[in-house]
Amino acid sequence: MTSSDVVAAVAQAHRRDWAQVLATTARLTRNLDLAEECAQEAFAQALATWPGTGIPGNPGGWLTHVARNKAHDALRREAALKQRLPLLVTGEEDDPGDERLMLIFTCCHPALARETQVALTLKLVCGLSTVEVARAFLVSEPTMAARLTRAKKKIAAARIPYRVPTPEQLGERLGAVLDVVHLIFTTGHAPPAGDQVVRRDLVDGAIALARLLHLLMPAEAEVTALLALLLFHHARSASRHSGDGALRLLQDQDRTAWDRTLIDEAASLLAEALRRRPPSRFAVQAALSAVHAEAPSFSDTDWSEIVALYDVLRRLWPGSSVVDLNRAVAVGMRDGPQAGLDALDPLLAEPSLATYGYLSAARADFLRRLGRTTEAADAYREALALTANEAERAFLSGRLGSL
Repeated sequence: MTSSDVVAAVAQAHRRDWAQVLATTARLTRNLDLAEECAQEAFAQALATWPGTGIPGNPGGWLTHVARNKAHDALRREAALKQRLPLLVTGEEDDPGDERLMLIFTCCHPALARETQVALTLKLVCGLSTVEVARAFLVSEPTMAARLTRAKKKIAAARIPYRVPTPEQLGERLGAVLDVVHLIFTTGHAPPAGDQVVRRDLVDGAIALARLLHLLMPAEAEVTALLALLLFHHARSASRHSGDGALRLLQDQDRTAWDRTLIDEAASLLAEALRRRPPSRFAVQAALSAVHAEAPSFSDTDWSEIVALYDVLRRLWPGSSVVDLNRAVAVGMRDGPQAGLDALDPLLAEPSLATYGYLSAARADFLRRLGRTTEAADAYREALALTANEAERAFLSGRLGSL
């Protein structure tokens, strides 16, 4: 057994089993800091032990067992256990349920700000390091460490229950969880900064969470629809960049490289979600992705159907400027670049889009197609000023240079 084999096995176990190891340990300790410390020690012990004993048949079970033993040892060392652990209190009638699901709902408790919910989920459920979470939020590591510490202290001080919400609470709480999972995915699918077209760690983590939620809550149509949406998007990941990492737009992607197995799975999930009425926001978004997935080529895309679906989505998600932007682009694809520009014009005064580079990029593309070169160049420069992702900046610079 080589050390590289052990390192690879531990890394794989971390990606696959971290959330379960932490969640099971947290159920015992009722203390997120202590549970995280014990889980980390278990993975460290694996690196030290497995070269001599071999990789166990069930690495996740081995790690969970070690983490729980370390937690028991730590708790035994505590003098006045009940007085020293006022954390994550659970009610007398708690259903043991699935520890991972409890951990997700704890991280996404409505008492925490949405940004904190996302950061805590990335750290505790997805297993990202503090450095990686800080990078995702474009802040320094000390800033993120302090933010995470405050979040865990708030969980302790507010005595937030470590449990799946009651049926009466589930509607409010589930929406927050799904929004967080969706935001994690979109952050990885189109990173706001850095040099990657896709951040696989965030994308894979979000899909894993969505699969877990669907496994544990199969009757929830919104959960099913969200998983379908993520899979539709993920199926196109391999074609979104060239071999050298350059960004490829939808019209330039090789559709034979799309993962048809994932598309078929997503289509089946979408059909299941749409059997429930009315459709959810995620179901309509998944339906939009399905239209693209079903088109044999970009020129065969049914833009009329896409515009109609965006009209439905606007009713389900009123006030979303990004939806209005995407609909305007679809109008331009259906009716021509001038119609697209006309649809974009009202959005120029929208405060929430003032620093959104995709609005400027969409205007630049329509202006370029109309031959209004000077205006297009100005719009591309504006988009560049608002874009921090290096792959996107390279694409925009190329378009600007071609003018």
